[in-house]
Amino acid sequence: MKNEQILGTESIGKLLLKYSVPAIIGMMVNALYNVVDRIFIGNIPGVGPLAITGVGVCLPIMTIMLAFAMLVGIGATTNISIKLGQGKKEDAEKIIGNSITLSIIIGLLISVFGIVFGDQILRIFGASSSTIGYAKSYIYIILGGTIFNVLAYTLNNTIRGDGNPKLAALIMIVGCMTNIVLDAVLIFGFKLGIQGAAIATVTSQIVTALWGLMYYARGKSNLKFHKSSLKLDKHLVEIIFAIGSAPFAMQLATSLVQVISNNALKIYGGDLAIGAMATISSISMIFLMPIFGLNQGAQPIIGFNFGARKYKRANKAFKISALISIVILTAGWILIQTIPDVIVGMFNKDPKLMEVSINGAKIYLLMIPIIGISITGSNYIQSIGKAKIAMFLSLLRQFILLMPMIMILPKFFGLDGVWYAQPVADFLATAITAFVLYRELKAEKEDEKVHKQEAVI
Repeated sequence: MKNEQILGTESIGKLLLKYSVPAIIGMMVNALYNVVDRIFIGNIPGVGPLAITGVGVCLPIMTIMLAFAMLVGIGATTNISIKLGQGKKEDAEKIIGNSITLSIIIGLLISVFGIVFGDQILRIFGASSSTIGYAKSYIYIILGGTIFNVLAYTLNNTIRGDGNPKLAALIMIVGCMTNIVLDAVLIFGFKLGIQGAAIATVTSQIVTALWGLMYYARGKSNLKFHKSSLKLDKHLVEIIFAIGSAPFAMQLATSLVQVISNNALKIYGGDLAIGAMATISSISMIFLMPIFGLNQGAQPIIGFNFGARKYKRANKAFKISALISIVILTAGWILIQTIPDVIVGMFNKDPKLMEVSINGAKIYLLMIPIIGISITGSNYIQSIGKAKIAMFLSLLRQFILLMPMIMILPKFFGLDGVWYAQPVADFLATAITAFVLYRELKAEKEDEKVHKQEAVI
């Protein structure tokens, strides 16, 4: 297949441009799903601060939904790249059908469980009597569309792994534009408020999921979809889950941290602090999504070349990705430190909420220039199929280091302690990831030398 040959021969720089730029656009568009919702919700006349706090309470639930989408989507796409690198096209095609079935089953289970136990979950996740009404109005509609959420994410990933990153980005852009237009129409035109935002989000996810399904159903894809591949294969499910478990665990850990964070914010800063975190996480998302897009573009390049024992090419893809991420995140840091009022002001103009949000953003995002190393580094380990190490590195920044910080620092620094927890965890995680990467790249060099000697013999 032409795309397979290109992954192993074309210059890494050109490949990253081809695969990452559309993926970055796609991820930025994906970020806009949530960011635009929060901008519109935060500006609902009279209830903006409480409404955006209601969305903040829902963040852990939405993170859990993303975790399951990543379990299937990233697990399937990484395995497709590795299988293609090994020349096993038939297995790669079977993975597509299995990932569709898994998305539907998992999406349905989340919907049922979330709706049945929603009230109790929201209380545990930090909802107060003032905000639970807004949270319920939003999340129950989102939960009703979980199948489309998971399916849209999975198919968008596999389409990119299929060698069609431009289409994957286009689908995301159309979905986001649908969301933005419907947000404006439903929230302000039809006066549906926070429910309008949720309906807009679910509708846009239905559009992207159906488009992804049509791509394979029409038979124009490089990897062909066969109805028989919808039947779950135990081995394929296991390898999808094995690779997808790293980002899945990271997102689950993130959700748990968000729950602990929400409760700490509620204790030390009240409902407004939870609303501020919803704003800060949106700002963080704007700057981090290009890095996740870069990772997605690099993934098939790293996976294929590692599978084909072309270690230098795989390493180069990582190094360029890390450098670009540092540049992007440093630019983001400068904006946050110099004009935080402009950025925060997009989400809400309430003076008290703005004050809390600006202070929190400047502290919380203090270390973002260096975390690109941590994020691209764990992506490299994941892309070469080392799931356990990748899981450990992924959990470091968002759980292993962060959770103790959230529990300890507020006791000494109050609300500021909740904000400081993230940069402290970021610094330590980056240092540890850099050490693990150094050892991994060194081991690959030794393996390459041995392989060359064996080839000569």
